[in-house]
Amino acid sequence: MVKGFLVKNRTAFTMLELVFVIVVLGIVASLALPRMERDTRQEAGDSILSAIRYTQHLALSDNVTDPNDAGWQREFWRFGVRTCTGSDIFYYIGSDKDGGGNINTNEAAVDLANGARLLAAAGSDCSSGTSNGVSENIFISHKYGIQNTNMFANCGGGGLDAARYIGFDHLGRPHVGFSGSTTPDYSSLMSADCNLTFQFIDGSADLVIKIEKETGYASIVGQTAS
Repeated sequence: MVKGFLVKNRTAFTMLELVFVIVVLGIVASLALPRMERDTRQEAGDSILSAIRYTQHLALSDNVTDPNDAGWQREFWRFGVRTCTGSDIFYYIGSDKDGGGNINTNEAAVDLANGARLLAAAGSDCSSGTSNGVSENIFISHKYGIQNTNMFANCGGGGLDAARYIGFDHLGRPHVGFSGSTTPDYSSLMSADCNLTFQFIDGSADLVIKIEKETGYASIVGQTAS
C-alpha cells in the first residue's frame, strides 16, 4: 500500500491485450474455416478408391470363377460405371456369377456401411440419388457432380471404354475387357497401369485413380498417402 492510497488488484484486460487476442482468434479462424468446407473432390476420391479396393478384396476372399466353365473370366468381381437417364452415372460392384452376360440384382455386392445393394438399373432416373434397396453411395454424379466422360479410356483402349469396367481375379490381379470371354486363359490380364479419370461439372481438377498392373494396387494420383 502506497501512503495515502489503496492499491487494488487489476482484474481487467488492457486495450492492447484485447487487440492481441482478437488478432490471434482471427488467424485461428482463417486456418480452420477452409477445413470446415466440404471437399467434394476428396470425398469422391475416397469413395471411389474404397469401392475399387472393396472389389479387389471380394475377388481375393470369394473366388466365384468356375474353372470348368469356358467363359469363367466373365465371373470376375468387377467395378464399373453405368449411365442413368440423362447424363448422370453411378458405379457398381458385382460378379456375373451365372455367366449370363450381365450382373443381376442377386449378383451385386453389398455396401458394408448400410447393407444396401451396390447396383442400380442402367437407364433409370437417379437424379435424386435414391433408389429402392440401392446404396446411395454409388450415385457419383448426384453426390459429387462427376460428369459422364470417357473415364476408362486409358485402361485398355477405345473398345474397353464402351464397357467401362475393371475386374480382379482370385489373386487380386486386374483384368479388362473380359465380359465376352469364351476362352479359359488370362488374355484379359491388364498389361499396363490404368488411370481412371473422373471429371467434374464445376470444372474442379480431374480426379485420377491409378490401378497398377499385376498387383491391382489402387491409389489417387498426387496423393502418396492414399
